Amino acid sequence: MKTIDKTKPVLVTGATGYLASWVVKQLLDDGLTVHGTVRDKTKTEKFEHLLNAEKQPKGKLIIFEADLLEPGSFEPAMQNCELVIHTASPFQISGIKDAQKELIEPALQGTKNVLDSVNNTASVKRVVLTSSMVAIYGDACDILTTEDGVFTENHWNKTSSVTHQPYPYSKTLAEKEAWKMAGEQDRWDLNVINPGFILGPSLSKRTDSTSINLILQLTSGKFKTGVPAGAHGNVDVRDVAKAHILAGFTSTASGRHITAAHEADFLEMANIIRKKYPSLPLPKGYVPKWLFKLIAPAIGFTRKYVKNNVGYDVKFDNSYIKKDLGIEFIPFEKTIIDFVDQLIKDGLIKIK
Repeated sequence: MKTIDKTKPVLVTGATGYLASWVVKQLLDDGLTVHGTVRDKTKTEKFEHLLNAEKQPKGKLIIFEADLLEPGSFEPAMQNCELVIHTASPFQISGIKDAQKELIEPALQGTKNVLDSVNNTASVKRVVLTSSMVAIYGDACDILTTEDGVFTENHWNKTSSVTHQPYPYSKTLAEKEAWKMAGEQDRWDLNVINPGFILGPSLSKRTDSTSINLILQLTSGKFKTGVPAGAHGNVDVRDVAKAHILAGFTSTASGRHITAAHEADFLEMANIIRKKYPSLPLPKGYVPKWLFKLIAPAIGFTRKYVKNNVGYDVKFDNSYIKKDLGIEFIPFEKTIIDFVDQLIKDGLIKIK
């Protein structure tokens, strides 16, 4: 059980990311000092939104340069921090050319490097790691192997590999390595957040987020003929950020936390958007699995991925995070509409 001093700075790795930006903003709103890491301090346009968030008269933001693949590079940012929130890790599920270099090495080696720095920094008492629900399962059809047809924190992804589902594989390897390193010492403890598919408004206008790309494609007419069937776990980015902070400062918090609020598929998202924006060219039905399988390679997916994921509904038990962290989730409709409203406001979605 660790009590974290809120007067000490909090390190947030990969601070410019879609999720990390919200972690930084919420910490600043609470009046805390944040040490945020970026790969290149000269590219101020990538973290301008964080500097804007700091202009509110509450917390203080200090930007540091660090690289996941460079040992020791996080140590300057970690000085005097009792809490480290490690969010930095690439998220890519299609169009991957070299999974080992693009996903596995940054996720696994990056986690090792950050935790090596934690071991070398005497002030650190707790690490909160951003993992994923894909460290719990690899393919949606894995639900058929569970005892009660529900995923819990006790499950681990056993079906992904470098060649099949490399992103889930990278998250699984990284989380297992984190638990191993946490178990080899007793100065700091580890809490893990395992989010479902993260949705909701972005604090920056960057479009290189998988979540943002999905909504842009959904509203652009690309899927007007239909979307693949299959519900998955969804969660608001603001709730995931809050979960990280609660996991950091709740002294009794422990273990893994499935951070997903709603079981829904892409058509349900489209139907929510259509109610407010009926003019958008949104899908109105499901694309047949055989057709999606046929075109899968042309849009960056393998046929094995389609076989094991399309048409399966993922069910999960999120009772532990509610009990351990006391979190209440934002309604799904609000998440989707707030997301679309933000993308329209930023000019990324055009309404005719």
